[in-house]
Amino acid sequence: MRIGHGYDVHRLVEGRRLIVGGVDIPHSMGLLGHSDADVLLHAIADAILGAAALGDIGGMFPDTDEKWKDADSLELLKAVVNRINQEGYTIGNVDSTIIAQQPKMKPYISQMRNNIANACGVDVSQISVKATTEEGLGFSGRQEGISAHAVCLLFKKHGD
Repeated sequence: MRIGHGYDVHRLVEGRRLIVGGVDIPHSMGLLGHSDADVLLHAIADAILGAAALGDIGGMFPDTDEKWKDADSLELLKAVVNRINQEGYTIGNVDSTIIAQQPKMKPYISQMRNNIANACGVDVSQISVKATTEEGLGFSGRQEGISAHAVCLLFKKHGD
C-alpha cells in the first residue's frame, strides 16, 4: 500500500470559467491557471503521483509548455492514472476536500465524483469529494481563490 497527499490552489478571476471536478459551475469568476485550473483534479493528480513517488503534475505537465495551455484536467488525470498503472499500481480510494466560500459545491459533488471515477477507471464508491468554507477567513473566505486537498491509497497489482 502507498498513500499520497495532494494540495492545490488557484486564484479566482473574472473572465474565466469555473471548472471544479470536471464540472463547469456557473459563477461570476473562474480559476486562473495555465490549464483549465481545476483545483480539485490537480490535488487528486498530485496525491496519486505522490503515492507512487512519481513527482507532481507540474513535472508531468509543465506550465512552461504550450502543449498544456487550457488543457482539460480530466484528460490530465487520465494520463496520471495511466502512468501509475504502468508502474503496477491501482487506486484503492481517493478522499478529497474543496475549500471555497462561494459558490456552494454541494449541488455538483455527485457529478464530480462520477467524473473522477470515470477518469480514474474505478467505481464511484472509491471516490469521496467533500466541500467546506473557511467561515470567511483567509484567501478562500475573502473569495480570492479556491483550494483543494486530496489523499489517495494505491495498491501494487499482484504479480508486479
